[in-house]
Amino acid sequence: MFISYRFVLLAVAGFIPMVLWPGWGTVFALLSVLGLLLVVELALTPSPREVTITRSSNPQVRLEEPVEVWVELTNHARRRMRGHVRDGWQPSANDAQPLHELDLEPNATQRFTSELSPSRRGTVRTRKFTVRTTGPMGLAGRQYTHDSSGEVTVVPPFRSRRHLPSRIQQLREIEGRSAVHMPGAGHEFDSLREYVRGDDVRTIDWRASARADELIVRTYRPERDRRVVVVLDSSRASAVRVGDETRFDAGIEAALFMAALANAGGDRVDLVTLDQTIRTRSSSEEKGHLLHRVSTALAKVFPRLLAADWSVLPPEISAITRQRAFIVLVTPLDSAAIEEGLIPILPVLTHRHVVLIAAVADPELDAMAQRRDSSDDAFIAASAEAQKLRNRRMVALLNRYGAEVVEAQPSELPMAVGDAYLRLKAAGRL
Repeated sequence: MFISYRFVLLAVAGFIPMVLWPGWGTVFALLSVLGLLLVVELALTPSPREVTITRSSNPQVRLEEPVEVWVELTNHARRRMRGHVRDGWQPSANDAQPLHELDLEPNATQRFTSELSPSRRGTVRTRKFTVRTTGPMGLAGRQYTHDSSGEVTVVPPFRSRRHLPSRIQQLREIEGRSAVHMPGAGHEFDSLREYVRGDDVRTIDWRASARADELIVRTYRPERDRRVVVVLDSSRASAVRVGDETRFDAGIEAALFMAALANAGGDRVDLVTLDQTIRTRSSSEEKGHLLHRVSTALAKVFPRLLAADWSVLPPEISAITRQRAFIVLVTPLDSAAIEEGLIPILPVLTHRHVVLIAAVADPELDAMAQRRDSSDDAFIAASAEAQKLRNRRMVALLNRYGAEVVEAQPSELPMAVGDAYLRLKAAGRL
């Protein structure tokens, strides 16, 4: 039960007869009238319990995009319901209009639509739906909160997808599926043609040349149907914020871009997230759209404050594929974590596979290194330069162990990883 502002104003107006006719009789009469009005109002107010709540199906939306959800309310009472309803979405859902006006005839249904703009990926939920009905005079009413669950899955935004068509076109040119032909790249035999000056003599087919009485060379194309394994580090090193997001969120962008590009090129793609254990696994060989499954799986993964256990990776790679693969490790250039965890198992991976390490660069590091306005700025700049030097040494160390390294700012990392993949494809290393 609740009372409205009208009832409060009516009670305040009751002070007038108390001033004109002071005494206990006036007080008891006023309280009797107010109590009678309240009882009659509540008796004529339909119960907010006598409703049926139906929610829309659980939608999926990309971060930073709005989504509409609705709730239908069916009135099973004998009286007309008037009042308000409120849906209890959590604050990160950013419900534009949580409060709706209720006006529902008996046995009728009313739909309430809300627009959500989630501010974080994952799952946003509501577990309560409050119905407040008022009486015919608007003096008081009834309120009841129903247990009604709803949720929306918020997947990563994938902002870099606008750059995907240009990289797919480059990939088609490399593979010879468009007008550009690149002889000699790759190891998969494509065709025979006459020798022209500048061709690699190692591509001469001597048997075909003997039959044709002229030099014939073989042309090759990059192999398709290769294995691409994207490994996303979800340890505490990836929980560090870079700008408005974490390193892990920036790594998700690179992982989605790499998965989409490799899948478009006909390669088989597997995505793994790990810290102490393997958190998620997704493969292009499973049913359904690859990006949809990967985005849904990554939507509910957040970095944990645990050190990464890279020793679980070689057995996992062996379980995924026995053939040569392109492994993309999306992990920060954290010297302690890499030296203690990744370096010991890196020779095992690079002995058989092509390994690319993709790291998120801190955009504030360059800005801090350039400030020299005060003594404090000078110390900060020295620390930033020292960190940049440690990163360069770490890159050199990883290169000595046979791994390629790409370091770029969050907005540029997906394209940098895609360009490295295209470069290795064109060189025939995949």
